[in-house]
Amino acid sequence: MKSRRVHVIVHGLVQGVFFRDYTRRQAWMLEVNGWVRNRRDGTVEAVIEGEENKVAAMIDWLHTGSPHSVVDSVDVRDEEPLGEKGFDIRY
Repeated sequence: MKSRRVHVIVHGLVQGVFFRDYTRRQAWMLEVNGWVRNRRDGTVEAVIEGEENKVAAMIDWLHTGSPHSVVDSVDVRDEEPLGEKGFDIRY
């Protein structure tokens, strides 16, 4: 299976609603690697890396997000895979 890495910015009500925690849980379930963090402008930034189909499933999930989030849009930019291991919440 081909590997894919994406850099995403999630816009909307995505801070203060456990978005990062739910993102990490979903990443573990899908067995993708990377990280997620809040940005000062109120968005959430993440890097997702893994099998192409699993990364696509994670991007789909990000359009809905955590139960109390309201996602307006998700910007996705492909990058070269770097071999991320694990999935972290960054601060």
